[in-house]
Amino acid sequence: MSLGTKKHKRGKNAMKEFLKDWKVHVLVGAMVIAAELIGKHAFQFGPVSFTLFPMLYCIFMGILFAVFKLIPRSMMETASPYITISVLMLGARSAATIGPNLGLIFSSGAALVLQELGNLGTIFFSIPVGVLIFKMGRSVVGAGFSISREGSLIVIGDMYGLDSDEGLGVMGGYVVGTLFGTIICGLCSSGLASTGWFHPHALAMACGTGSASMMSANVAPLMDMWPEMADEIYALAYASNTLSGIDGLYMNLLLAIPLANGLYKLMWKLRGQKPPESHKQEVDQVDIIEY
Repeated sequence: MSLGTKKHKRGKNAMKEFLKDWKVHVLVGAMVIAAELIGKHAFQFGPVSFTLFPMLYCIFMGILFAVFKLIPRSMMETASPYITISVLMLGARSAATIGPNLGLIFSSGAALVLQELGNLGTIFFSIPVGVLIFKMGRSVVGAGFSISREGSLIVIGDMYGLDSDEGLGVMGGYVVGTLFGTIICGLCSSGLASTGWFHPHALAMACGTGSASMMSANVAPLMDMWPEMADEIYALAYASNTLSGIDGLYMNLLLAIPLANGLYKLMWKLRGQKPPESHKQEVDQVDIIEY
C-alpha cells in the first residue's frame, strides 16, 4: 500500500472517530446555551442570600439525563475523556494568569498571601473522616487535599490523571462544590457578616477561594450590607481570589498533596490495615490519530 493511500485511510478513520462523538458535542452545546439563557439569579431571605450560576444548571441537567436514563451510558463514557482535554485548556489559561500576576504576590500584604494556608485545614478534617468513618481509598486524597476547584483539577490531573482514584475524588468534590458551594458560601457570608464580629475588609479577603462563582456568591451579601464600602470589598475579594489561584497552586503542589498523602497513610495505619493503592478507572479513551 502506498504512503498516500495510508494517509488517506488514516484521514478517513480520523473523520469517523470525530463524527462518532457528534451527539456528545451537540448535547453539551445545547446544555451550555440553555444554561446561559437561564442566566445568573440571586435569592435573598432576610439577611441570608445566595446566587445560582449557569454552571450549576449544566450539572443539574447532566444529573437528570443520567438518573432518568435519557442518554445511553456509551455517551457518558465517550464524554468522560473530554474532561482531561478541558482541564488541559484550563491549565493553560491558569498558567497565563499566574505569570503576569506574580508581582502581585510580593506587593500584597501578608494577610492576603498567607491566607491560602487556611485551605490546609480541610486536610486535617476530611482525610480522617474519609478514612476512619467512610473507609475511603485514594479518592479521599483527591477530594480532601483542597476545596476541589479549578486549580485542584489541574494539580490532580497532572500528577495522577483524572481517570485515577484521586481524579475521581477531586471531580466528585468539584461537582458537589458546584452544586452546593455557592449556596453555602452565600449563607456563610451572610451569617458571619450579621454577627458583627469581623471587619468588612477581613470578610472580603475571606471571599477569595480561587473560584469565581464562589467569590461572587460570597461577596454579594457583603456589598449589600455595606454599600458605602462596595468598591473596597470587591477589590479585596478579587485580589484575594486572584492570589488564591496563584499561590494556591504552589501550596497544593508543595504542601497540600504531600501532607494529604502522609495523613492518608497514617489514618490507615491507625486502622491497622494497609492503605489501598490507586488504580485507573475503566473508561473509553479518545483515540489519538497520528498523521
